[in-house]
Amino acid sequence: MTTKNETGRSSCKSATQGTTTGKQCNSADAQRARLLAALEIAPVTTLEARRDLDIMMPAARIHELRHRLGKTIVTERVSRQTEAGNDHVVAMYVLMPDAQIDLFDVPVGGSA
Repeated sequence: MTTKNETGRSSCKSATQGTTTGKQCNSADAQRARLLAALEIAPVTTLEARRDLDIMMPAARIHELRHRLGKTIVTERVSRQTEAGNDHVVAMYVLMPDAQIDLFDVPVGGSA
């Protein structure tokens, strides 16, 4: 019987804790946490997520953030140049602030 470590996959104890080798954890939970932290600072493109956050399938993590965590993330199409110098249209993800309704600001009834 093989364990996860024998298959070459790192076993992570938590989404935010790195492995004992000093490399960052690459579980889906850890990737979601890294992506959400980055989105809270600025919009993130597919290329940036892959290069800077080590997330090879950012669209899957965005889907999970939207549907599991209820985050409102807008996808825009933008033209970006790859490290090889080629232009590509890629997704740029923008985290929208959580909608909060102040019930005291909602008008009630008619005019005075």
